[in-house]
Amino acid sequence: MTDTPTLIRERLAALEPELLELKDDSARHAGHAGAREGGGHFSVYIVAGRFSGVPVQRRHRMVYEALGPLMRREIHALALTTCAPEEIDGPQRRKGTG
Repeated sequence: MTDTPTLIRERLAALEPELLELKDDSARHAGHAGAREGGGHFSVYIVAGRFSGVPVQRRHRMVYEALGPLMRREIHALALTTCAPEEIDGPQRRKGTG
């Protein structure tokens, strides 16, 4: 069985991110109702050209749509930071995946 972080990365690849950083915060929420039921807590930082000119609320919907059924069980909580490439400059602009 594929682990949840790998599934998240695979599904978010559909947004063609220039940068994707994923952090599993589940350990900080041990004992929480969602954790007991198997859902993880994750933070995502994603930079994608598809976010250019798109309001933040719509960007978040795009991420939720890409994650699809993972939002029903594997993911209990998701903190999102979504940026278009032109919104990032200087040392904040990194290439690759984290």
